[in-house]
Amino acid sequence: MKLKNLLDNPRERGRFLKFSVVGAFGALVDFGTFHLLMSLIGIPPVWSQVFSFTAAITSNFIWNRVWTYPDSRSKPITHQLFTFFLVNIIGLGIRTPIFIGLEEPFRRLFTRVPFLPVGIVTADRLGYTFALGVAVVVVMFWNFLINRIWTYNDVD
Repeated sequence: MKLKNLLDNPRERGRFLKFSVVGAFGALVDFGTFHLLMSLIGIPPVWSQVFSFTAAITSNFIWNRVWTYPDSRSKPITHQLFTFFLVNIIGLGIRTPIFIGLEEPFRRLFTRVPFLPVGIVTADRLGYTFALGVAVVVVMFWNFLINRIWTYNDVD
């Protein structure tokens, strides 16, 4: 499938919308797991985002296979799972430097917010969350394009 066909095809735009909805749910899994691991278990932010990313990948694979690409069944599920995880692991390699590069500037930015409430919403938490949010959005485009071209290339 060519990139131009992806952009011009209404069916592909629909798939991108479904992929985005699945990704939004995956982001909830990702962010929720991230904050639980940091807050309750005390795992450092960089490692928390790696583990939360893995939980989100698992959720996203299941929902994309069931809902976004239900017609993608000519390949064995193990093959699709492998390629999906590989694409997403490369995405993690893209995401982690973005997260690391943005978390400190966002944390510094939020320390300057005078009306920031005290308690669970801290400058650090907001900084980590915004950095993770930017990284997730950037990687979403990579994941859709490469998964469509490689993992789900058996659908019309």
